[in-house]
Amino acid sequence: MDLTRRHLLAAAAATPFALAARSGLAADPWRRTVVLVELNGGNDGLNTVIPYADPLYRSLRPKLAVPRDQILTLDEHLGLHPKLERLMPLWIDGQMAIALGVGYPNPNLSHFRSIDIWETATEAERFAEDGWIVRLLKESRPAASLPAEGVVLGRNDPGPLSGEGARIVALRRLKALRKRNRKPLVENIGTANPGLAHVVDIQNRMDIAERRLVERNLQAVALPGEFPKHDFGQQMEIAARLIAGGTGVPVIKCALGGFDTHGSQLYKHPKLLDQLAESLGAFSRAMKSAGLWDRVLVMTYAEFGRRPHENASGGTDHGTAAPHFLLGGRVRGGFYGEQPPLDRLQAKNLARRLDFREIYAAVARDWWGLKADFLKARALPLIS
Repeated sequence: MDLTRRHLLAAAAATPFALAARSGLAADPWRRTVVLVELNGGNDGLNTVIPYADPLYRSLRPKLAVPRDQILTLDEHLGLHPKLERLMPLWIDGQMAIALGVGYPNPNLSHFRSIDIWETATEAERFAEDGWIVRLLKESRPAASLPAEGVVLGRNDPGPLSGEGARIVALRRLKALRKRNRKPLVENIGTANPGLAHVVDIQNRMDIAERRLVERNLQAVALPGEFPKHDFGQQMEIAARLIAGGTGVPVIKCALGGFDTHGSQLYKHPKLLDQLAESLGAFSRAMKSAGLWDRVLVMTYAEFGRRPHENASGGTDHGTAAPHFLLGGRVRGGFYGEQPPLDRLQAKNLARRLDFREIYAAVARDWWGLKADFLKARALPLIS
């Protein structure tokens, strides 16, 4: 549960700066952007950030363990999967943080319930209608001049952007945005039918947001290099265009699916990690070229990790704690928390070392300068 000693010292040293940063953000807390990346299905953390020095890793995974000579060494204990090589420059430059053993108390192994817990930032036994980002929006609203408060890319659920009152745009492709813009706005129907009036109000807000995005002519935004042609790569390209195009949208939600690797993981998982790394690598280069890397924070999340033991189908089953990545020019790189020990499993699962709300608290308080009292968690010292 503890941070590494190095980051505890960094946190103490940075306290005056952090307070000043929060004060400076108070006038415009939403001027920075967060890109949420959902690893849909539950990523296998043990083959993502690998405890290669622990002999139990190979005994638990005789077929799925990554060969030692292929692992990208991070320190004397942990390394990255070789398909994440494109992220190594960010690690070396101190622009990538790895939160280890992230989960929550009383974990739920249902895809649907667990992702709901992550996306609403509630306890396992409590339910909430609004996503955690929408709960932040109720504390402080972005400027009405912004085209939208959040954009959901691809065929993805809004997740943390679900809830009442937010100006959210669902955008699969830029061409689809142009087509939808041709629809006329629905006129106000009065108060005779409150339910219908509410639906019309939501549709009007979406239409207005889409029209404002079209005015930015995002297809004309110049980006350096090429983005991958697969779906996640295209999501990250649109995210880069939204930011470089000056839309000011504070939250962009993307997702990469397929991580529910109950079988044939040896073939499926490396391809997913390759897509993740090449897309995030292209995105970071685009943001650096535009001089915007300091104003962007990329954060991965998933409903859960996988079990340490491989199963009889050449895969891994639903687990609990897993590592997650945070990337950006103002990220204080390094490890946070500690790798869950393989010799002290809890109900055959990895023991939690960090609560995911500690990451959210850092985003809310040190990135956006908000109070976020509902999180009830300390903020990890992730932001410089």
